[in-house]
Amino acid sequence: MKQEAKREHISSMSDLTEIGGDTPQTNTPEISVSELANALKQTIEDRFGRVRVRGEISNYRGPHASGHAYFCLKDQNARLDAVIWRSTFLRLRTRPQEGLEVVATGRVTTFPGKSSYQIIIESLEPAGVGALMALLDARRKALAAEGLFDEARKRPLPFLPRVVGVVTSPTGAVIRDILHRLNDRFPRRVLVWPVRVQGESCAEEVAAGIRGFNALPAGGAIPRPDVLIVARGGGSLEDLWGFNEEVVVRAAAESAIPLISAIGHETDTTLIDFVADLRAPTPTGAAEKAVPVRVELFEHLAIRTSRLEGARRRAMEQRRVQLSTFARLLPAGDALLANPRQRFDRAAERLRAGARAARDGRRLRLSRAATLLARHSPQAELARVREQLRGLGARLQQGYRARRVLAGQENAAARQRLAGAAQRLDRAVAGLIGGHQERIDRLARLQESLSHRSALARGFALVHDESGALVRSVAQAPPGTGLDIEIADGRIHARAGIAIPDPPARPRLRRRLKRADSDDQGSLF
Repeated sequence: MKQEAKREHISSMSDLTEIGGDTPQTNTPEISVSELANALKQTIEDRFGRVRVRGEISNYRGPHASGHAYFCLKDQNARLDAVIWRSTFLRLRTRPQEGLEVVATGRVTTFPGKSSYQIIIESLEPAGVGALMALLDARRKALAAEGLFDEARKRPLPFLPRVVGVVTSPTGAVIRDILHRLNDRFPRRVLVWPVRVQGESCAEEVAAGIRGFNALPAGGAIPRPDVLIVARGGGSLEDLWGFNEEVVVRAAAESAIPLISAIGHETDTTLIDFVADLRAPTPTGAAEKAVPVRVELFEHLAIRTSRLEGARRRAMEQRRVQLSTFARLLPAGDALLANPRQRFDRAAERLRAGARAARDGRRLRLSRAATLLARHSPQAELARVREQLRGLGARLQQGYRARRVLAGQENAAARQRLAGAAQRLDRAVAGLIGGHQERIDRLARLQESLSHRSALARGFALVHDESGALVRSVAQAPPGTGLDIEIADGRIHARAGIAIPDPPARPRLRRRLKRADSDDQGSLF
């Protein structure tokens, strides 16, 4: 009642001003600025209420940080501030764009903080088909500049998908046409993601369907489709506008599953057609492109099988003929092996002859060495020396007896000669004994150096098997054979293991034995 009284008072003040001109009225009550602003706000809202305004969007900078959108609607002669609250902005089918001519529906109100009036927009739509086409062209250019329509991004469709995903209305004729065509060509499992294909929520539902199919895990309870079909029947530009929305285009571009778009009739074009991996003129055409014809595959398979069998038979026949030709040209096995056999036999005979000759030569040299060694052995030399010593002893005794005989004579000259002869004899005997003793010592040292005991003292060993035979090669002692190893200070019992190959042998210097032809060195051979 108070607000109504104030409005009536303001109205009466306006009437008085019109009657009285500029004459001030002393009985006019005073009101605050806020009361005047609120009264004007209430009057404008009551007078205009809900309106539809056509104009061009100006000064649009996108949503505010709070989510609200602030811009202007203008024409050639006027300008109107506009506001879209965040909750309304999220539901808009047509989003504001700079320079776009639109028809805005909402409520006219005032903003007391700026002493201005504005429209609170509740819905927004392009002003006519021409504006829609201009908006569509501008959006197409912007998305193309991002590379979403590049041919390099498009992927080939699978030849025979196991599961086909369809994003469409579950109640329309489109899904029936797709299922019927798939059953005619090649029956496949079909998953339908129900969406609205027209209206304000169309774009969001279609985008959610595409992303939902892509979010299915491979091997899950619900199989992940191998190909997607986004389909809708024909309609006007306004009816198909949901498939021109940016959210749908970006969802199709992000799809990891190959996507076929089948929106409207063959002459209808939407933005999803540019970003899809394949565009079909109709939903039925999309089903035809999704799967091959099973009958044709069977026919192709039969033809390929027949051709493969014919090629196999021809190849086998050709190989058989080639084998026969080669068999005729190839000499007999005995003829091929005749020369190698003869060369092998001759080589074996030469090897045996060489081995016999080498063995005989080594036996002869060994026999000669044994003869020389037996002739000049320390025992034989010692026996000869002893014999010579016995002879000298006998001669000495004779000399002594003769000396005693001569000692009894008075001939001094004879005694003197006998004494000189005795001295010479003593010296000769001592020299002969010393020479023989030195030769015996030399032979003893030679015998010691040639004895296997000296080799054992230097770190070598003699290896005998269990029977006492000398082991000269690895082949004589297979793994597990009991061995008796003789070293310098005793014997060691062992068992043979795995043979380890010797390192490369260093060249050995052969020792030449000097012939014992000189007076100071006896000959061994």
